Amino acid sequence: METDIRFTHKSIVEQCKAGNTSSQYELYSYYVDAMYNVGMRFLGNTEDAEDIVQDSFVDAFKNLENFKYESTFGAWLKRIVINKSINHLKAKRVPVIPMDAHELCLTDEEPSEADTTDIGKVKKGIDLLPDGYREIINLYLIEGYDHVEIGEILGISTSTSKSQYHRAKKKLLDIINEL
Repeated sequence: METDIRFTHKSIVEQCKAGNTSSQYELYSYYVDAMYNVGMRFLGNTEDAEDIVQDSFVDAFKNLENFKYESTFGAWLKRIVINKSINHLKAKRVPVIPMDAHELCLTDEEPSEADTTDIGKVKKGIDLLPDGYREIINLYLIEGYDHVEIGEILGISTSTSKSQYHRAKKKLLDIINEL
């Protein structure tokens, strides 16, 4: 019999819903590192990432009755962290520039061996991107959201998400080539 992954840590989540603080700490310890990494990818700042993660756990535990096992607890919490990170960037007025009027032509060719880049350069390049571009790259490439979902998360159109992604990817390639 196969186990449904959505119910991973179900007993701990249920104990948390009942107010068991040791279960809250146990759940926190399972997810804190992964959520910190998500926050860092978006915010690029240790203090902001730590604050966002702590706020996300507080919100998650306060609203645990809204968690209905439609996804894993980790996916639900990750969405909270991403939304809080984006709201934090919006509060800092990091613009997402609409590019609806621009047409970008990209090829779908397979990269040659000369095009391969080590992961360290890619990570450094992402860190050097402007915040708005880094946000799109993180949502699309790292977090795996599609452009429709990114549009909903950021409050932009799907075509704006696509064009921002292509501009961010071009900028990332330029940065990597300079490294």
